[in-house]
Amino acid sequence: MNLVTLAAIDEAAERIAGVARRTPLMEIAPLTGEPPIWAKCENLQAAGAFKIRGAYNTVAQLDDEARGRGVITYSSGNHAQAVALAARTLGAKATVVMPTTAPRIKVDGARELGAEVLFEGTTSQDRRVRAEAETASRGLTLVQPFDHEWIVAGQGTVGREILEQRPDLATVVVPVGGGGLVAGVSAAIKQANPEVRVVGVEPVGAATMTASLDAGRPVTLDRVESVADGLLPVRPGDLTFAHVQEFVDEVVTVDDRAIAEAVVWLHRRAKLVVEPSGAASVAAVRQMGADVRRPVVAILSGGNMAPDTLAACVELAG
Repeated sequence: MNLVTLAAIDEAAERIAGVARRTPLMEIAPLTGEPPIWAKCENLQAAGAFKIRGAYNTVAQLDDEARGRGVITYSSGNHAQAVALAARTLGAKATVVMPTTAPRIKVDGARELGAEVLFEGTTSQDRRVRAEAETASRGLTLVQPFDHEWIVAGQGTVGREILEQRPDLATVVVPVGGGGLVAGVSAAIKQANPEVRVVGVEPVGAATMTASLDAGRPVTLDRVESVADGLLPVRPGDLTFAHVQEFVDEVVTVDDRAIAEAVVWLHRRAKLVVEPSGAASVAAVRQMGADVRRPVVAILSGGNMAPDTLAACVELAG
């Protein structure tokens, strides 16, 4: 299986320039005197998450005929919005398949960007089957949510930027769902500087990559559950799994309370709106404490969070 190269990531960076933002790297200093955490603020990205990088890199490479027929994807929310934005920017029609449990803020976001929204089941497998059926019946072009080289290369531009913004980086911590972000970031960083430690983080209730690494192959979980709705695929991608095997040093898990505490901490301490999926990286850094090599960058992968989700995190955090 061919892994994404630095050249492909560089080409993606040129392709998405002017559409995806170069997000800031923000120093967040704990009040306790502990060393700071550097946050890569993809919560401030166009459409509220890193996903626009891979989505635009993919839709931009389709030919006119494919874009003319329209594109479709399946997503819990952030990739749906990213594909909708990429399609609108490039003059294509977008259809997105979302779970029946999708947060209203993400459904509304996709619709506001011009997408047709279909609902199917509660798992990534349910959405994938529906999207593939719609692709076949309507002649649409399927934009994979994570398991495609163009998606991985686009997400890899996050890692490329981090290295430019913080050349003395020692550790980067990356939220893991289907694995597109951690695959791209690890490919960008490890091929440029193998000494940097790359750590993936999953919710305890949705540790699909951890289970797959233990098995030595991608596995499908029977059930996933977490406050981090963007990190709930039941199976990692084949391509993303191969990247994690090759480039990621460690995958850790954090429980929902730790994730909620990180959401609240970022809101109160840094004045940042970060959804639970995006705050998982900070939860992991705080959990690792003195064991993490510094300087450490935590990728805040998304910020599409409704006020009621923040309130629920406040309650869960205690």
